Amino acid sequence: MTSGLQQLAALAASQPLAPACDHFYFLRHGQTACNARRIFQAPDEPLSELGVQQAARAAELLAGEPIRTILSSNVLRALTTAHTVCAPHGLAPLELDGLRERHFGALIGSSSAQIDWACEPAGGETLGVFVDRSRAALDHALAHPGPVLIVAHGGTLYVLAALLGVPVDFSVLGNAQPLRFERAGANWSLRPLMRQVDGGAALA
Repeated sequence: MTSGLQQLAALAASQPLAPACDHFYFLRHGQTACNARRIFQAPDEPLSELGVQQAARAAELLAGEPIRTILSSNVLRALTTAHTVCAPHGLAPLELDGLRERHFGALIGSSSAQIDWACEPAGGETLGVFVDRSRAALDHALAHPGPVLIVAHGGTLYVLAALLGVPVDFSVLGNAQPLRFERAGANWSLRPLMRQVDGGAALA
């Protein structure tokens, strides 16, 4: 897993992002049953009951933030989460196909406990293709009127952080944990708006 993430970071760092905004928000989707079981999941995997509760909690925490635009992966688990957090702002999420999680092809339905981001699954995306797709989508998303909230996936967060030169660890990878990215000069940092203690950090 570590070497694969190092490769992901290197690919992203070769062409970093330079958004004009000085802050924005990111939210990984709420938990699904496959997250809890650490299984590579299909795009139509719904939120679990806990995931629905997590999304509602995230909506409460983000309700006081001055968010102007919400963009979401069009994968069901992300889009459901986005609709929940949109409600307090009176907004509708803009769906962006490029924000989808990496397509793991033939690995869908198998264990993701020992996920290797450097793998090349049959019928799926290579790591390079995923990083390039995510970079283009994130660049497009952050050009919208801000502050922007992006609702997407664990893999998207890894790419985003690498593009901005921000270290990430499992403390910020929880399901439906709102994150605020901030720029000071040329340097970006992130901070969680909460610490999610339930739901774990199983990715994808």
